[in-house]
Amino acid sequence: MLKARDIMTNRVITIQSLATVAEALELMRQHQVHALVVDHSGPEDAYGLIIDEDIVYNVIAEGENPSAVQVYEVMTKPCVVINPDLGVEYVAKLFANVGIRCAPVIQEQLLGIVSVTDILHKSG
Repeated sequence: MLKARDIMTNRVITIQSLATVAEALELMRQHQVHALVVDHSGPEDAYGLIIDEDIVYNVIAEGENPSAVQVYEVMTKPCVVINPDLGVEYVAKLFANVGIRCAPVIQEQLLGIVSVTDILHKSG
């Protein structure tokens, strides 16, 4: 059975919560990704996630200036995290039940990120 670790993307782009949304957009553009993992501030802190939809719906559509909004204002935190040993079928069910498209893969540390695209392209 395929597991999250088998289909996850290992190259995860991270950003600090105090960065601006404009910086997040630039990182997304540079790396051609739709989501950034927001670094935690320590081992007891949770990871966050900012996706392009957060920016479109909560910044652009509201007429806000992306340079004047910080990542922590629009990110999801804590976010759903995936155990690397979770079966792909269960990852897909979790995404469907919670209504998300991607989540970081974490086991003691950030290992990767898994998305609907990974599920579709790598599990067939």
